[in-house]
Amino acid sequence: MTASVNVLLLYPQFQAGSFWNYKATCELVGAKYPAPPLGLITVAAMLPDHWSSRLVDRNTGDLSPGDLDWADIVFTGGMLPQQSDTQAIIALCREAGTPVVVGGPDVTSSPDHYANADFRVIGEAEGVLERFIEAFERGDRSGTFEAEKFKADVTTTPVPRFDLLNFDDYVQVNVQYSRGCPFTCEFCDIIELYGRKPRTKTNDQILAELQALYDLGYRGHVDFVDDNLIGNKKAVKQFLPELIAWQKAQGRPFELSTEASLNLADDEALLTMMQQAGFFIVFIGIESPDPDVLNATRKKQNTRRDIAASVHKVYDAGIMVIGGFIVGFDEESDRVADEIAGLIQEAAIPVAMAGLLYALPTTQLTRRLAAQGRLHAEFDVADPDHEEGDQCTAGLNFETLRPRAQILADYRDVVARVYSPQAYFARLRDVVARLDMSGPNGDTFTARLGSDLKMLGRLVWSITRHHPEHRGHLWRMIAYTLRTNSRALNPMLQMVALYVHLGPFARSVVERIDAQIAQIEAGDWQRPTLVAAE
Repeated sequence: MTASVNVLLLYPQFQAGSFWNYKATCELVGAKYPAPPLGLITVAAMLPDHWSSRLVDRNTGDLSPGDLDWADIVFTGGMLPQQSDTQAIIALCREAGTPVVVGGPDVTSSPDHYANADFRVIGEAEGVLERFIEAFERGDRSGTFEAEKFKADVTTTPVPRFDLLNFDDYVQVNVQYSRGCPFTCEFCDIIELYGRKPRTKTNDQILAELQALYDLGYRGHVDFVDDNLIGNKKAVKQFLPELIAWQKAQGRPFELSTEASLNLADDEALLTMMQQAGFFIVFIGIESPDPDVLNATRKKQNTRRDIAASVHKVYDAGIMVIGGFIVGFDEESDRVADEIAGLIQEAAIPVAMAGLLYALPTTQLTRRLAAQGRLHAEFDVADPDHEEGDQCTAGLNFETLRPRAQILADYRDVVARVYSPQAYFARLRDVVARLDMSGPNGDTFTARLGSDLKMLGRLVWSITRHHPEHRGHLWRMIAYTLRTNSRALNPMLQMVALYVHLGPFARSVVERIDAQIAQIEAGDWQRPTLVAAE
């Protein structure tokens, strides 16, 4: 008889102070964190039946001594912003004498950083996990297991162990339909991790995942975490009609969001299907309005269209846009702050994720900068003097062509301008006026009137008590929305809720960037060691 194995799935903390953690917004809606660890609960579903799993998400709860005592092995790992806590977890496990296996994107990109783990699983789990399980069951207590790149068959991926989650902890729950992206953006690591040929699950697979969530009683926001949902347009166009039918048959239990490329705006039929399926938010990487920057960074697809007009086409389908922007490219001019802030206002993108350029491991950008002798050596996450930050403040890990202080000042100006209350709520008014809520997304106002009113109550209470300076903006937005486009109340409230986090966060970013600029101007900034040119 095969012995049972107790697996502790231990999800590392994301570093504090991130654009994406929406801490204040989570508190406002009664959640602890935006989203659960989809990767770990998917791996849990791949384990043998005689292996038992327990999940601890360090972003929502604490690890107890009893958890480690129970475990025969710990599974951990995640993304770059979780690297520091992943190392802390490895240290805890080694002290407890519990074997630890690290997987996920960061160990795949930077395996040498995790040489202290007992096991490393490099690449996509579907291509290698069986080998690890066999090795562990025969008694191996260390090893590295590397999957062949871009070969994992996602049609074999099981339904994630959603039953391990406490849904109340999260704002949304995630599913994944495809992996990979057809574009070749120089700074992006997705094509390095998952390839340029998007691989999709079958329609039945992804509907089974949604059905599993439904059967467990979950209702609300489901995010498709694909890095480009429309990377394989043919496949997604065959899937969406079935998703539309499923949503309708179940009484539209889910509001959907995802990430897609800007060419989504070119395909009216695709936009209409996404609207009918219930997609209400899409993240789009815009990066820059400067065609010289876009061409140089191999994001040429964004040069073939009017960016603001393209965003407005998405609004015409009743879908909100969150935009991604980057400051720090070699080709950008000293007009970058005016150009990016101007585009954000013209396109009316309330939530604009503006970050400093960061050369991620394994990307084309990193290889080019290393060859030019411009790449900074990586920091030691165990160094107590290392100050963490997210992509908003910890970018520019290379020698810049423009003066570093000038780039930081331009970035500071973008953040300060687009997240002033006046600018943010002006964009939100513009979006409310543009959103076509005649489709199913507008029905959420009627179907979820109770939850909308509850959220409205939370917003009024929170802003009145903690953010009275925004109280007038909130009431004016409510009155404007009810007067001009009442079916847009739900997305409007969500954008106001996000500003409860983004307003203070933007101010903290400005303060941190000002401190960096002052350090440079005072001559106190120590230039990091450069990676030797190849």
